[in-house]
Amino acid sequence: MTDALPSEPAQAPPSPAQGPVSDDFHVFDTTLRDGAQREGINLTVADKLTIARHLDDFGVGFIEGGWPGANPRDTEFFARARAEIDFRHAQLVAFGATRKAGVRVEDDPQVAALLESQAPVVTLVAKSHVRHVELALRTTPEENLAMVRDTVAYLRAHGRRVFLDCEHFFDGYVRDPDYAKQVVRTASEAGADVVVLCDTNGGMLPAQVTAVVRTVLADTGARLGIHAQDDTGCAVANTLAAVDAGATHVQCTANGYGERVGNANLFPVVAALELKYDRRVLPAGKLAETTRISHAIAEVVNLTPSTHQPYVGVSAFAHKAGLHASAIKIDPDLYQHIDPAQVGNTMRMLVSDMAGRASIELKGKELGIDLGGDRALVGRVVERVKERELAGYTYEAADASFELLLRAELQRAAAGEPRRYFRVESWRAIVEDRPDGTHANEATVKLWAKGERIVTTAEGNGPVNALDRALRIGLERIYPQLAKIELVDYKVRILEGRQGTGSITRVLVSTTDGHGEWSTVGVAENVIAASWQALDDAYAYGLLRAGVEPRE
Repeated sequence: MTDALPSEPAQAPPSPAQGPVSDDFHVFDTTLRDGAQREGINLTVADKLTIARHLDDFGVGFIEGGWPGANPRDTEFFARARAEIDFRHAQLVAFGATRKAGVRVEDDPQVAALLESQAPVVTLVAKSHVRHVELALRTTPEENLAMVRDTVAYLRAHGRRVFLDCEHFFDGYVRDPDYAKQVVRTASEAGADVVVLCDTNGGMLPAQVTAVVRTVLADTGARLGIHAQDDTGCAVANTLAAVDAGATHVQCTANGYGERVGNANLFPVVAALELKYDRRVLPAGKLAETTRISHAIAEVVNLTPSTHQPYVGVSAFAHKAGLHASAIKIDPDLYQHIDPAQVGNTMRMLVSDMAGRASIELKGKELGIDLGGDRALVGRVVERVKERELAGYTYEAADASFELLLRAELQRAAAGEPRRYFRVESWRAIVEDRPDGTHANEATVKLWAKGERIVTTAEGNGPVNALDRALRIGLERIYPQLAKIELVDYKVRILEGRQGTGSITRVLVSTTDGHGEWSTVGVAENVIAASWQALDDAYAYGLLRAGVEPRE
């Protein structure tokens, strides 16, 4: 046990931020600590500061910044966060452990580092599983309780708000429920505001979580929180199950980042609380920032946003089947559980060989093209899409190529053969393998634009790059708008159904003009010809975006 606790705090924390919307319910984010344990994430101090700003802007109540004293990066983060971030909504939280076994709390350097961080809130991790106490801490169950009691009381006496994470709580509860509950009582009686029940191994299911949380709440009277890992794919469901049972504090990470398969995903949890539970947990208007914040944090950690993530994925409100499109044309709510605008997302119609008339009409509307109720025209577009997809094209991933196809059919219906920005006479790509082991790639493009015949030759670091450069050189003199266009992605897929080098190849190209990005597709029996088709569409669509009228 400790000596008498000081009557005045030795180090007062800084004045807290505005804090959560209501202290009745906490949204606690641990992306900067637990989320950073995901394989492939390596955050710099600058990264952590940027993510903290995003999370505060989103409106979470608490941001766990890391473990001060455990490594120089986290110590620096707390010092810089105090100086550089004016938190509007969140309170900064320092993470650490209870005092070591056999060490007085005031002599434990890592406890001192928690105070030195000047974070107004501290989360302590403690063992609540008897086997972990005896094997990992190598101490007795009684000493573990004293470690919890001493550390919570010491930090409280120094003016800190304390949350206690009961590590391996659910597994420990299965082994010895009385001891697990004793840890909860000890922390609460010592002054912990919230005792968080952690499914550290992520093995629980929602019904188990509900039963345990409800029992622990009734038997201890402590305020409870939940920290769920996603090893069974149930972290979000387990978090909401704990809320159903009475938990009023949820710990999550942005996009579900975390060790192994991850943690409870902040964005589906918050969206469910606000939209399904009708519980306000964010400042007014912030829920509509959900998709933007999710994608912004993904950019900082350098991971591609999951396209199929609930609420925020680009496919979360994407519709492909013709049956769905027919219903959505009448009322979007027939195949959507919420209005995507509520979380800052949008509905998308995907065009594929499953498309029917309704899909084409809705996609046209999405692209700002009025099909005028022309059933014959829509029917031709449907048949054209199905014919092309049978040949290997895919339009759900190449909106720009689909829009060009749609506009071409509109022009055919109105005035015969559609006009183009340029007409290709021929192209050629040569790959030369030299005796000295070097290679040369050269392409020649012959085309017509604005009545002028243009012949250009260029070299590149590959045949496709040489073609791209030759096409660009030839066109930029006629269309200077193309100078802003840049290819940003290139994907090749060998389609099933053919053998070896004679297989059909599909190429997807992504292009940007600095203001937006679009994708185009090409299909042929060789990769260079498929690439040429995709490049042709990419530059034609770029000119369409620039407001240039076709001339050829």
